[in-house]
Amino acid sequence: MSFTPYTLDPTRDLELVREVDVPPSLVFRAWTTPELLKRWFAPKPFETPEAEVDLRPGGIFRTVMRSPDGQEFDGTGCVLEVVPDQRFVWTGALGPGFRPQPAEMPFTGIIELEPTPSGGTRYRAIAVHQSEEDNRKHAEMGFVEGWGTCLDQLVEVVKAL
Repeated sequence: MSFTPYTLDPTRDLELVREVDVPPSLVFRAWTTPELLKRWFAPKPFETPEAEVDLRPGGIFRTVMRSPDGQEFDGTGCVLEVVPDQRFVWTGALGPGFRPQPAEMPFTGIIELEPTPSGGTRYRAIAVHQSEEDNRKHAEMGFVEGWGTCLDQLVEVVKAL
């Protein structure tokens, strides 16, 4: 592992940890390839009609989620760290080029991937919030359930590659 795992603050951070039966390289590819992101990023019946990733610090990480009734949610953020097949970090608090931007509930997303002896991945997704209130709101929105569903969808997509 060429990074130090993130130390969780239980009052301001949410975490999903699971082991999946696909290798870290495919999980990383699904997180960083726009055409793959579109296929799994939103929990069904939501969809992701648009995705853009500039895979370098300061680059754009953008997804648009669409609800079944057609309402769209644009999530434009900034890539902070890229360690191929191991770690991907972005934030909604900054726009591309590290420019501060207004956000209703900004968080930083950290995806940490470790290979398992069985050839799978220990998957750790963390949402880092500015405040306990934002953390609570995100939890109440269904962070664990939603991100867990999306992880299941990600695994299904990469197994079909």
